[in-house]
Parts: sequence; structure tokens; C-alpha cells
Amino acid sequence: MRMIKLPFGEEVVALGQGTWHMAEDPSRREEEITALRLGLELGMTLIDTAEMYGGGSVERLVGEAIAGLRDEVFLVGKVLPHHATTEGTITACQDSLRRLGTDWFDLYLLHWRGPTPLEETLVAFEKLTARGDIRSWGVSNFDLPDMEELAALIGGGAVQTDQVLYNVTRRGIEYDLLPWCREHRIPTMAYSPIEQGRLIGHPSLNAVAARHRATTAQVALAWVLRDDDVIAIPKAGKPEHVGQNQAALDIRLTEEDLNELDAVFSPPPGPRPLEML
Repeated sequence: MRMIKLPFGEEVVALGQGTWHMAEDPSRREEEITALRLGLELGMTLIDTAEMYGGGSVERLVGEAIAGLRDEVFLVGKVLPHHATTEGTITACQDSLRRLGTDWFDLYLLHWRGPTPLEETLVAFEKLTARGDIRSWGVSNFDLPDMEELAALIGGGAVQTDQVLYNVTRRGIEYDLLPWCREHRIPTMAYSPIEQGRLIGHPSLNAVAARHRATTAQVALAWVLRDDDVIAIPKAGKPEHVGQNQAALDIRLTEEDLNELDAVFSPPPGPRPLEML
């Protein structure tokens, strides 16, 4: 498994597991738990979740999946913007930890910008770190001006990642946000790297997939994983999909492949507003 170093020194896997939209169908609960556990066995030890997902039901599912395996997991959580005051963040974090059945997050993110000043949320992150409730913190859905504002704050330099929407059809961050993060050695975490499944069977990926004897989803995932500072967190609720995602690590896209994809999914010619799902 390829590893990526976060600024505070921890190495995490380049390919993790997302959980958005899990726990929506009770009949699939055991299958989803099995899928997450298989991912851990295959080395996909980063699991991303959030209090928003299913109103806490996803955190309970993840907690069941990692029971007895907590030390093997790099667990990422998120606080909603309307909870992001100093006391609100601390309460939200503790509530999430209870639902997960664990004592700590390895990485805790502000889910997106809200009305609360960033300074208040940073105070909460510092307190949570001192208490041992979180080991590090980061942000999600922050555009370049947000990251620049954060970096200028006291303590803002401790940010570990910016988790954003990024895939072959959503390339806006390549113009300015991604280069800025690289300059500051902050890895980017890409959610929905297969566009929530919409890239499965995409005709524009067929030729590349055929050359690598792979699926279109694997090519889309390999495209996101082509860089050494991008962490991908695809969601896979079925064990067979977990195995297919893991196999994407073995695909090395050629210059011909990348040029072919660039011709269809063009890099951004200028700045674009940050996209979100």
C-alpha cells in the first residue's frame, strides 16, 4: 500500500474508505460492515466518516465495523459548521466518539465553512488535541481564499489536509488550490473520486480501461491516485467493489492515457469556484 505523510508526521494510506451514503438501507448493514472490514484487511486502513452522514447512523455502523480493530484504523471524522463554535465543536466531537465507540479521532475536520469564525473552531481543535480526543485536525471543502485565511491565523499552520471533491470530471482545484496545498506540503483528500459511481461504465474511459484490462471505475480511481500527495476515499458498500478499488493501486496510467483523458476532461484554464456535492 502506498503511503502519504501528513504534516504532523503520520503516514496514511493513499487509498482509504469513504462512508457517505452508507447505513441508508438496513438490509445492507451487514454487507457494508463486511465491506469495511475487508478494506482493512486489504490495507485500506483510513476510514472517513462524519456526524452529518445519516444523522449519526453511519458513525454507529463504522463503530461496529472497527470494533476490536481500532488500533489498525486511521479514523477521520468531521464537525458540521453549525456546531463549529468552541464548545459546540467539543460537544459534537464527544458525541461522535460515543457513537463510534472509540476514545479518539486520528484526524478531525471542519466539514465546510460556516458563520462561526475560524478562530473559535481552532480553539476547540487545540483543546480536543490537548485532551487526547483528536490527534490532528484539518478542513474540508475549503477553497484557496479559505486556506489562505486559515494559514494566516495563529495555529492555522497545524492543518493536515483539505478534503475536497476531486475526480477526472471535477478538476477545478488543479488551477490554484492543489498547487497551493502542494507548496505548503498539505496533502489533498479527494472525496467522490468515482463521482459517486457515475463514472462506472463512462464511455470516455473505455479505451483506457481496455488497455489496462481494468474497469472504468478503476481507471477513474487510478487517475486520482496518480499523484503522490492525493488521498482517495471512495465509498464501497459491497465487498467485491472494495477489492476492485484496491486493485486500482496497481494501475499505472501512461502518458498516452493521461493525454487521452485530458482531451475529454480538460484541465481548468483558469480559476473556478470550488465544487461540492
